Amino acid sequence: MSPLPQTPAKTDDRSSLETEVLIIGGGVTGTGVMRDLALRGISTILIDKKDLCAGASGGNHGLLHSGGRYVSNDRHSAIECRLENELLKKLAPQCVEETGGLFVAVEGDELSFAEKFPEYCHKAGITVEELTPEQARELEPQLSDKIIKAYRVPDATIDPFRLALENVSHATLLNSSQYFAHTEIINFNISDGQITSTLCRDDKTGDTFTIKAKQFVNAGGAWAMNIAKLAGCHDVSLSYSKGTLLVSHDRITGHVINRLRPPGDGDILVPGGTVSVLGTTSVRCDDLQKVAPTVGEIDRNVIEGAAMIPSLATTRYIRAFSRVRPLLQSIGSGDDREATRGFALVDHLSQGLNNFCTITGGKLTTFRLMAEKTSDLVATRMGISAKCSTDRVALPDGDACRWTEPGAAPKYWYQANNNDDMILCECEMVPQSAIDEIVKCAPGAEKEMTLEAIALRSRAGKGPCQGSFCGIRIASYLYDRGYYLDNTGLLHMRDFFNERFKGTRSIIWGQQAAQMELAEALHCGLLGLDNLEND
Repeated sequence: MSPLPQTPAKTDDRSSLETEVLIIGGGVTGTGVMRDLALRGISTILIDKKDLCAGASGGNHGLLHSGGRYVSNDRHSAIECRLENELLKKLAPQCVEETGGLFVAVEGDELSFAEKFPEYCHKAGITVEELTPEQARELEPQLSDKIIKAYRVPDATIDPFRLALENVSHATLLNSSQYFAHTEIINFNISDGQITSTLCRDDKTGDTFTIKAKQFVNAGGAWAMNIAKLAGCHDVSLSYSKGTLLVSHDRITGHVINRLRPPGDGDILVPGGTVSVLGTTSVRCDDLQKVAPTVGEIDRNVIEGAAMIPSLATTRYIRAFSRVRPLLQSIGSGDDREATRGFALVDHLSQGLNNFCTITGGKLTTFRLMAEKTSDLVATRMGISAKCSTDRVALPDGDACRWTEPGAAPKYWYQANNNDDMILCECEMVPQSAIDEIVKCAPGAEKEMTLEAIALRSRAGKGPCQGSFCGIRIASYLYDRGYYLDNTGLLHMRDFFNERFKGTRSIIWGQQAAQMELAEALHCGLLGLDNLEND
């Protein structure tokens, strides 16, 4: 069996790089800016200190908001969500599942709030249809028999991983823009009111290098304030809200189910592929490096969620995760849910810089609009008159990005009808051919991809066993193909399992406890990964 071929795009020569625009932050907003600028003919380099969707973009419900969640307390954000929802359904259908959404009130909820919901929706231009409790339960049999009000809205779900991958893929095809993972900003070099270059570090090798650019965009999400301060800017003020969510073993509903009350814990269930995501909490957070789900947060989600869907009390959960929302203003000790979900574009002119801007806040649903406003500013500063076209140019459906789609791997595997294409991840039916394609040409493919990077670009490790078996199989396959040659493949395997364990340690009960016992026997007893040392 011959080694996997390496493509010319996989060069790690970063001694000195130069581009028109440097974008910091590989979430959906940063990748959206990359594509928007590429469509205007502007070349970019996108960097992230981890990888695509490592922050809030990769740790959310995956909800494409209709705007219904914000109609009572943030109408401006509700309208933005409604408009972007409609655009993304048309322009990025490969990333969207049009599930529809239900808002339901149960006995004990404030009836006056529920009765005002249609009025709130109409003021925001959101289509809303009232259902009887019986009609709602006919659509979703898992709903509680204590439902007293129900409305249908055009919620949907969206795959943030595929969205980011498709953005990067399209940008690189348009004008050879580049993406570098594991690349951290060390400092900015500033002269006469302009950033001239940045000193960066490759966090995998420790090597430092410079990137020169004409314009610099800070799309660092929760880290945006820290990045701005590194450039000497103190005009970005954020508070941080940690949200904890759970992933169920099965897909419980077909629609997005929202509790019809002011936003609270455990009040939304979002179906995605073969699972559902329940959440979310909102807890003030000060340390961005220490964010993990707690048993108390999980209990609150389950108890509150079970009021509208009783089966949530006995569902098997295969994973929990937490991410941090960057909110635009601090509200003291109050409820962070009262903070706006709008976004801010900061030009930093008051800080003496004229080629640096920060885009922060907002929602996954409004990423395209955030990218448009940012790119408008950057293009104007560069004297480029080209207008935004992401509101009418469809996002291409790239083959190398398809593996994040639930059910894509088995569909393509059966169509290929290749008996030699062995399945490596049985939970999500990911075959060898998918791994081959990802390590060769998926957006952001590196000279030596980690298992975690491969999993981000596929469904591997996202099923009920949470990577217990496929992590071993994929690493072994890459050794057989000559892609991994030394101890680093084992280290990648260990790190992959550690990341999986972070999401399972707080939900280890019932069937999941038996799964973890098996995983420990495999990874520690058989492979001895707990005693593995770095070279």
